[in-house]
Amino acid sequence: QVQLVASGGGLVQAGASLILTCAASGDTSSTDIIGWFRHAPGRDREFVVGIGRNGVVTDYRDSVKGRFIIARDTSFQKVYLQMNMLKPEDTAVYYCWASLGSWGQGTQVTVSS
Repeated sequence: QVQLVASGGGLVQAGASLILTCAASGDTSSTDIIGWFRHAPGRDREFVVGIGRNGVVTDYRDSVKGRFIIARDTSFQKVYLQMNMLKPEDTAVYYCWASLGSWGQGTQVTVSS
């Protein structure tokens, strides 16, 4: 079992930056990838990016390439999502996810124009 807690969301203006943090606890050795999904009203849930225990990063969603950066600590208990040059279309609830099948509670990101 892996428990995930996402934090760091907020209300910002377009062009600003935010850092989301996913804190993982429990048996993190049992999961290979921790990543981020987002869900905006009226849209399907979208996979944003993930990072492996070995540090290998999955493909970024096209719409965030060049703006978002994922990183992890060496213990694989913290995964960060640095979001730069935020756009109104990035507005969503961002969920932390582990490939084992665990989900965090979500953190709201709202970008005003």
